[in-house]
Amino acid sequence: MASSQHPWVQQYHARILQSQLPQAASGGAGLPAALLFQLFESQLQSRLLDLRSRLMQAKGQSFYTIGSSGHEANAAVAAALKPTDPAFLHYRSGAFFLQRSKQLEGQTPLYDMLLSFAASSDDPISGGRHKVLGSLVLNIPPQTSTIASHLPKAVGAAFAIGLSKRMQHQGSWPVDSIACCSFGDASLNHSTAQGALNAACWAAFQQVPVPMLFVCEDNGLGISTPTPTGWVQQSLSNRPGLRYFHADGRDLAGSYQVACQAADYVRRSRKPAVLHLATVRLFGHAGSDAEVAYRKKERIADELELDPLLFSTAAVLEQGWMSASELVAWIEALDARIERIAEEASRRPKLTSSADVMASIAPKRPALPLPALPDAASRAELFAFDKHNQGKPQHLAKLLNWTLHDLMAQYPQLVLCGEDIAKKGGVYNVTQHLVHAFGYNRVINTLLDEQSILGLAIGLAQQGFVAMPEIQFLAYVHNAEDQIRGEAATLPFFSNGQYHNGMVIRIAGLAYQKGFGGHFHNDNSFAVFRDIPGLILLCPSNGEDAALLLRQAMQLAHEQKRLVVFLEPIALYMTRDLQEPGDGLWLCQYPEPTTALPALGEPAVFGRGEELCILSYGNGYYLSRQAELELRVEGLSLRLLDLRCLIPLQLDAILAAIGPCTRLLIVDECRRRGSVSEELVTLLHEARPGHFQIERLTADDSFIPLGAAAYQVLPAKAQIIERVRSLLPSAAKERRA
Repeated sequence: MASSQHPWVQQYHARILQSQLPQAASGGAGLPAALLFQLFESQLQSRLLDLRSRLMQAKGQSFYTIGSSGHEANAAVAAALKPTDPAFLHYRSGAFFLQRSKQLEGQTPLYDMLLSFAASSDDPISGGRHKVLGSLVLNIPPQTSTIASHLPKAVGAAFAIGLSKRMQHQGSWPVDSIACCSFGDASLNHSTAQGALNAACWAAFQQVPVPMLFVCEDNGLGISTPTPTGWVQQSLSNRPGLRYFHADGRDLAGSYQVACQAADYVRRSRKPAVLHLATVRLFGHAGSDAEVAYRKKERIADELELDPLLFSTAAVLEQGWMSASELVAWIEALDARIERIAEEASRRPKLTSSADVMASIAPKRPALPLPALPDAASRAELFAFDKHNQGKPQHLAKLLNWTLHDLMAQYPQLVLCGEDIAKKGGVYNVTQHLVHAFGYNRVINTLLDEQSILGLAIGLAQQGFVAMPEIQFLAYVHNAEDQIRGEAATLPFFSNGQYHNGMVIRIAGLAYQKGFGGHFHNDNSFAVFRDIPGLILLCPSNGEDAALLLRQAMQLAHEQKRLVVFLEPIALYMTRDLQEPGDGLWLCQYPEPTTALPALGEPAVFGRGEELCILSYGNGYYLSRQAELELRVEGLSLRLLDLRCLIPLQLDAILAAIGPCTRLLIVDECRRRGSVSEELVTLLHEARPGHFQIERLTADDSFIPLGAAAYQVLPAKAQIIERVRSLLPSAAKERRA
């Protein structure tokens, strides 16, 4: 007997030796003998790993004990799929992972999973950052403690596989692949799951290929909350465009046969299906969950008799390959082997510095050659639709549109997606004519669901496209922010840089829209992005910078696989004038595609003042430029910085741009609490304590109301002028004299 066994293992041995096993559901009928034993082995390995993790935790060697016990029928799902089918797995899919590992030679899943349990830096998927099920070679992108948040990107991956075939794009997964995504019955009720299912059905209803196999592993519990009997079947079996399959997880052969039918349907039809897999949750939600506090002991005992491993064991013994005692000896040897591997894994190195931990947030990747620019004749044809405007200064929205045309022509893997972006050209016409030039495969009108839009973008990115989703208004992103925070941004971190979500998320936002739309169309807070490690946020204030920064964003997504948010000030989209109507001072010439790009985080500098510097961005920078014109008449010489890159703030570049100025005014159109100005003040003070005299002018901590009242809570030109005068009292005194 192994030197350290979980009590369940001893009880399991006794049941085998005493012939206290249930009657096998189908006796393994219909399964080749070798496959039956292989699936049983995967189930048993998963169970023993679960129990070993609890023993390791008791010794301080493991840190995560949500296991797969009772869900081991998902090994049959893995066997029904190809190892090239991407699998987005929830945390009870240990047997799936082990079975897939058997489909590719040279894998060491027991050691790999135990390294993950022990949070060792040798863990081949996360490098010790989390206990996750994942592998690049097995096409299992890692998920963390998923509560349905992985479903939208799984649907996105399925769509991207179909798109690859239409576009003859060689992506991460073959064009005959299908995507698989597992989740629990409680997660089914999450709005994210409902949105993903709806998106798959919405596309399939229109005959758009979405080869997606959903696997709902139904154990009847959401931690302590029971799932109503029949709810999952009712919820999943009546959806248009979604084929429903059901299997009993106690029946290993039956589960495999139904999984094969479901996978075959998805692979042939390229339509979504759901496999409703009946499972049971054993040993509580996690190691710390005392389920006797909320469940009757009799019910817990009854469910132990539904253990799928007992039924699989009975099926194996029915084959007559070995006696009960021989099987017990084999199980003991396997458990002892896992114990030895666990001891070795627990001794392996751990992450020991913040630099090591953070190395995978935004790993530096080798430089890639940029795709060739189209020739002059091709560009002339591309821009023929707007020939009458060529060569003339234009507003920000127009120059963004031209930049998108150039980028789409230069990067064949660039795909735009969002609401109303195709024939309508977006709410503000920024994407107009692109669908005519590049077609509906590359300019995709989505359903009205930000979670699905961002999930689609993540799936596209993982299939080797560069996605550029559009969110119509900044306030709308809050409905789906976890797709950015919890999914897109975390994937490089939890995969040790092996997976990525290189994309550019275009968001129309900020305020000053003459009161139009209230706070949903005048959201002046992007604080949600400021605490997301690895995210880059760029914000242009004028057309020339918009073109340059969007090209920079595209390069970062293409080469460095970075997650970039491109925040476009709506109020400046069509702005033409600066000082008075008709002056055209906010129009810009279109910078040619060969124009050098600024260094990331390098501010744009206007003016040569040596006393006072205004630091701002977006609408605040525009208002500061208006104020500077009036103050210049008074003889005041100012220096203005347009930050342009708001995340991360590049302190060295900002200090260099400030130059000799010691008086600083930060004009921040976002709220006083939670705005980027807070960080900027802190950084400047920490860099040069006592050196600067700093003041902030921000919006009030308020939502934006309708009409003219909006301007009561936002910074104004007059306020900027007043603050500058107060910061330069000697100059103001000379002006009065």
